[in-house]
Amino acid sequence: MPFNKNSNGFTFFFSILMVVVVGAVLAVTSVSLRPLQKANSAEKKMINILAAIKVPAERGGTEEVFAEFVTARIAINSDGLEVGRMTGPVDPSNLEDPFNIDIKKDFRSKKPAEELSFPLFECVTASGDQMYVVPVVGRGLWGPIWGFLALEVDGKTIYGAVFNHKTETPGLGAEIREDFFQEKFLGKSLRAEGSPYFEVRKGGAVTDDHSVDGITGGTITSRGVGEMIDRTMGHYMRYFDLMKK
Repeated sequence: MPFNKNSNGFTFFFSILMVVVVGAVLAVTSVSLRPLQKANSAEKKMINILAAIKVPAERGGTEEVFAEFVTARIAINSDGLEVGRMTGPVDPSNLEDPFNIDIKKDFRSKKPAEELSFPLFECVTASGDQMYVVPVVGRGLWGPIWGFLALEVDGKTIYGAVFNHKTETPGLGAEIREDFFQEKFLGKSLRAEGSPYFEVRKGGAVTDDHSVDGITGGTITSRGVGEMIDRTMGHYMRYFDLMKK
């Protein structure tokens, strides 16, 4: 019996069919693109880690540069003990690789630090100096902020800093990603003991070796940068202290 294309039944059936077909196409597309998305995300992360140690890299040849300057990928626990280490090529799908620890997801989960692992990157600069790159994540005014802090072999002197954001205000909090702000961190140091380990003070404030002045008009975002560094370094300072002993 032929369908009555003007009936409500046909319209309902056709709508369901289109939803199923379109949903299936989108699902297949999403699954097929996932490896490429992971690879692109990994490459961007490599570029940022290299930027923290002042090594330029461009898309397309990042993996080779990363392998040359990042000598080990380490995972530590909240007590500063090493619980994982990998070298060689990065596989974005290998969950055992410390490179693939999703600190943004862990931060959103609000799990106790005792249940998490924290990634650390052992690096060497173009001049042959050993460095450590620590990833940090926190909250700005409108959304997440994150970055990478490069420390010299003493575990406290800041060699480089790279920060980024998702939705901060242009001309204000969004300025954390600009060179003029990130360069303020160079040569500064983390407090060996006591809290906070590091501060980002209100824009224009007096600073010392363990602080920088924030962005005028971007007080909350600047404070978020200081908070994420101070909170994160609590775990890594334990690692550096154990390493020295």
